[in-house]
Amino acid sequence: MFPRSIAWLLIAGLAIAAAGLASAAPSAARTPARAGTRVCLVPGTGQPLDQLWHPDMPAATGYAHTRTGDIAFAVRTDDRFYGYRPNHTEWSASVVKAMLMVTYLDLPSVRNRALNSGDTSVLGPMITESDNNAAQQVFDTVGTGRLLALANRVGMTHFATNPVWGETQITARDQTKFFLHIDSYVAPRHRAYAMHLLASIVPYERWGIGEVAPKGWKLYFKGGWGYGTGLIDHQVALLVRGCARVSIAVLTMYDGSHAYGKDTLRGMFSRLLRGLPTGQRKDRHSPRHLY
Repeated sequence: MFPRSIAWLLIAGLAIAAAGLASAAPSAARTPARAGTRVCLVPGTGQPLDQLWHPDMPAATGYAHTRTGDIAFAVRTDDRFYGYRPNHTEWSASVVKAMLMVTYLDLPSVRNRALNSGDTSVLGPMITESDNNAAQQVFDTVGTGRLLALANRVGMTHFATNPVWGETQITARDQTKFFLHIDSYVAPRHRAYAMHLLASIVPYERWGIGEVAPKGWKLYFKGGWGYGTGLIDHQVALLVRGCARVSIAVLTMYDGSHAYGKDTLRGMFSRLLRGLPTGQRKDRHSPRHLY
């Protein structure tokens, strides 16, 4: 959800967004391998993820060009990065609530103690139901300084805070960097709780990637939308299978309607995740693998 104060920008932004979208071009890059790390093999395949799969960028980019709105997206594995307008900044809406949660759990007064009912009564609804009142409480507690400190720790390059939490500036590149190993930024004592919340989004908010997430992968995600106005429809997610991880962000603005924005998210995620190894099959020319 998103503060109502900016919904009037919806109509004015449509023409600007469409012009920017038409001129954008996709990009892909290899990210540096981390020294001393063991090669991750997707369970059941005996192969690294990047040898088995890559996002269908041509299909996703082509689909984006057919949709109304201002679209940016990115996909990241431990070794590769793919992006379409990945540094394009958009308002975060409720996507920033994942960062608010991580920042809150790392507070000196919270990180090393058991969570109490006061903590869980705001963190749970903020993530699983996207409750705005709870988000405001957390935002008032952590402040923009601590939120910016988390962004710096992650290595975000285009992040900017705002006195209105929903107008925090984010990019698809920065959000995939955060989500790929989001658990590592959570205070160790609270990691399991934080990941449980991101895996427990209520059914009536599980559109987009929640409808097309591939079988065999654990899904953790957070969405943001503009009070159902179509101003904003974002989702950022982490998919995990054994040691294999994929983070993916689709950011859209000026969709025209919330229903249209949800359709765009579903179409984008279904194309980007096409072919991700999902289940078992027998191949007469090769050993049994997971696909």
